Amino acid sequence: MSLNDIIDEALSLKPQERYVIIENLINSLDVPDSKIEEAWIVESEKRVEALKKGKLEMISEEVFFSS
Repeated sequence: MSLNDIIDEALSLKPQERYVIIENLINSLDVPDSKIEEAWIVESEKRVEALKKGKLEMISEEVFFSS
């Protein structure tokens, strides 16, 4: 079965059935990268520590989005 055959077959399904396929395909692409996750954990810990030590200043959401 070719890719075009699969697409044609999928398009012939009911919308609810196509949704299930789409959801599964998207979920299959969402594979976390442990190196990236670890880097973000380390970075967030650094930022929290810097905030506690007064090295970072918090700004409001309004200020952030108005910049």
